[in-house]
Amino acid sequence: MVRFLQSKGWNVVGTYLSKGGCSLPRLPNLTFAQCDLRNGRRVAQILNQCRPTHVLHLGAQSLPTRSWIDPIETFESNIMGSLNLFEAVRHSNRRPVVVSACSSAEYGYVPASAIPVKEEQPLRPLHPYGISKVCLDLLAREYFLDYGIPAVNVRLFNTTGPGKTNDAPSDFVRQLARIKKGLQPAVVEVGNLKPRRAFLDVNDTVWGFYLAAMKGKRGESYNLCASRTYQMEDVLRTAIRISDVQAEIRPVARLMRPSDERIIFGSTQKIRKDTGWKPVYSLEKTLSAMLKYWQEAN
Repeated sequence: MVRFLQSKGWNVVGTYLSKGGCSLPRLPNLTFAQCDLRNGRRVAQILNQCRPTHVLHLGAQSLPTRSWIDPIETFESNIMGSLNLFEAVRHSNRRPVVVSACSSAEYGYVPASAIPVKEEQPLRPLHPYGISKVCLDLLAREYFLDYGIPAVNVRLFNTTGPGKTNDAPSDFVRQLARIKKGLQPAVVEVGNLKPRRAFLDVNDTVWGFYLAAMKGKRGESYNLCASRTYQMEDVLRTAIRISDVQAEIRPVARLMRPSDERIIFGSTQKIRKDTGWKPVYSLEKTLSAMLKYWQEAN
């Protein structure tokens, strides 16, 4: 998102919690500031210094599996961190558009009759991460209604692409890249391969997020999802075919979740109608780009 906005000529301030050993890109009209969203004073300081026209709120503890292990950290980051942001905007001298990265995890179990799920579906999350994103969704709406902050929520469905970690497609291609380079045995460790997921390429996600900021109706929530679902086993088979390696598929207990939605698939009629967005990247193109990334990274 930061690179995309910078390429469009925006003056961008990107925030980060910790560099984590990674170098930040150096590009024109682009600066970075360290910020822990749990530190309300620091959040307000950055807003007052930058005086932004738009705030794209992507900061979160974003792993459902981690939220089971440490729900307190997830709630502090995702709920209190978001509250700090909206409070800082409320008390600032201007009203930037705030676009928040919400999640399909808010819906939880959805009956087959309601698939693809629409934005009006009841929110019944299955894990602490999903609960935290429901709170963000409702916070943004409340601050729009009570204080006139122009907020838009984007309920992101499964998103992946080069550089992504800790999701099934990235685990698949990373292991395949290591096998291809002789860095691990010809075994791909997997979790549950039965669920169906619609994986949206990160480039399509960024474009949708941007259009929501520019054209989305204030106070509304939008699904952002790929156009079709794939069973996880099919995603793995496609990745194996693209990588051109022979490998054993081995389920392992540590990759199994306590609960897993059978299918996650969202209707995107609303965002298409209001902004003109539609996805253009195929699953094969996304997996190929991810494989290339990990081949060069390992």
